[in-house]
Amino acid sequence: MPFRKMDRITPAQIIILGFLFLIAVGTALLMLPVSTSGPGGASFLDALFTATSATCVTGLVVQDTALYWSPFGQAVLLVLIQIGGMGVVTMAVAIFIFTGRHISLKQRWVMQESISAPQVGGIVRQTRFILKTALAMEAAGAALLALRFCPQMGVKGIWYAVFHSISAFCNAGFDLMGVRSGPCSSLTSYTADSLVNIAIILLIVLGGIGFMTWQDFREHKWHLRAMRLQTKVVLSTTVILLAVGFLYFFLYEFRQPQWQSLGTGERFWAALFQTVTPRTAGFNTVDLSQMTPPSQLVTILLMLVGGSPGSTAGGFKTTTLAVLLLTTAAVFRRRDTAHCFGRRLQDEAVHSAMALFVIYLLLAVTGGILICCIDGIPLMGALFESSSAVATVGLSLGYTAGLSAASRLILIFLMYFGRVGGLTVIYAVTVKGTGKVSQFPQERLTVG
Repeated sequence: MPFRKMDRITPAQIIILGFLFLIAVGTALLMLPVSTSGPGGASFLDALFTATSATCVTGLVVQDTALYWSPFGQAVLLVLIQIGGMGVVTMAVAIFIFTGRHISLKQRWVMQESISAPQVGGIVRQTRFILKTALAMEAAGAALLALRFCPQMGVKGIWYAVFHSISAFCNAGFDLMGVRSGPCSSLTSYTADSLVNIAIILLIVLGGIGFMTWQDFREHKWHLRAMRLQTKVVLSTTVILLAVGFLYFFLYEFRQPQWQSLGTGERFWAALFQTVTPRTAGFNTVDLSQMTPPSQLVTILLMLVGGSPGSTAGGFKTTTLAVLLLTTAAVFRRRDTAHCFGRRLQDEAVHSAMALFVIYLLLAVTGGILICCIDGIPLMGALFESSSAVATVGLSLGYTAGLSAASRLILIFLMYFGRVGGLTVIYAVTVKGTGKVSQFPQERLTVG
């Protein structure tokens, strides 16, 4: 009987339970005395918050990673980041592959849902490709970062290079720079360092464009016309967001009086990095609390969009934004359906996009208002922290560490919801319909 009940578990339920299990294990390990640099282990709430942030590849912290956690604790965080970034299901299937065990049809089905693959066929081959490509990119990123960190830190620089490479590729945003630059300083000491900037930016973008985009490049190289519609939408939307964001930060924000100490080169790298990191990485090379309110709002919007489907990034995704904009354009042009690259968008995609946008917006706003009311911090700061959590970004204006237990629990929920995905949670807790037997009468409703 128990096995029959297990067979009824949907892929969405398996995914959310897998993340819950990983968070629970991570919390238990971080509470061990060996996980902290000081005497005694971490408190339950600190361990739960940090384990959730690492598993959900967010990067929000209540304790500085380098100063509070021991090498063992940092290793636990890195494992949680790697598994959480690649996906619990992906890593589980990888274990099956490496041990030579048979992968059932249901496991392949779950894997399809986990990486947003278009079909079950070839899912094991795709998993191998994803793992090999991810490890190769992380290794290349670590090699680049080691060129900077090893001369500065010696042999310890290898660990720093590996940690930050994995953290960047998985869009986590955890860093170990607290020992060198002060608590929660992130990469502010590398504002104008082209090598560190290029390495981190490339890792963030490559980790956030989606596994299926990699697969398309593998099959079609640079023949963009032969690629799937999703890849074209992901690439075009990503490029537009990066270009618009960079122009805004470079031409407006970093020309403000508080940034006059930055040279032209520093402003260039700061603007580019600040445009990329909301993809949902969580690193920062400048003090975000010094940004003007319009720039903080722009960052919130970029964070909510996030990366692309089937990637290590969070947010409601670039494809959702593209579908919403294309649908809006179709309405203005009085067209029945939205079109893109010579293809007509499905009604299901439009409905899902609207649902995701509303869900993420409501969660970010509701969470921000609750945190503002509970802890009395400025509303913009509260919205920034809640948006960072639900989009699994990790950027902060410095309020997270001082929040009350209730506000931290709100952020924990938002991080978890944001990582497993809004539609995944909805599909996991709702009962699938039995099909349309009858329909209500239709009546016209005026909108606007």
